[in-house]
Amino acid sequence: QVQLVESGGGLVQAGGSLRLSCAASGRTESNYAMGWFRQEPGKERVFVATINWNNGGTYYATSVKGRFTISGDNAKNTVYLEMNSLKPEDTAVYYCAAKDGGGYYVYYTKTLEYDYWGQGTQVTVSS
Repeated sequence: QVQLVESGGGLVQAGGSLRLSCAASGRTESNYAMGWFRQEPGKERVFVATINWNNGGTYYATSVKGRFTISGDNAKNTVYLEMNSLKPEDTAVYYCAAKDGGGYYVYYTKTLEYDYWGQGTQVTVSS
């Protein structure tokens, strides 16, 4: 079992920045990929970014590409999401997810592909 704990959410003005963290504990040695998703009230949870632990590759949703950066620290079992040039439409609860196993050059963007989830952290961007 893997436990994920997010932190770093908050309230920020449009154009500002936030850095989210996700600390993993438990059986982390089999984690292959980690990702960030977000969910607005009444809407489905959608993909934001993912990182492949094996090759360090990253992949982003079109809506955040060029503004958000996902990175990871293997030694600390922690993944980060640096969010810059934030917009009001980035307002959502952000969730961290981890996936066991998978392909070396595959990027996972669907919620059903992930095995573990954090509790979420609220990000609010004011205009």
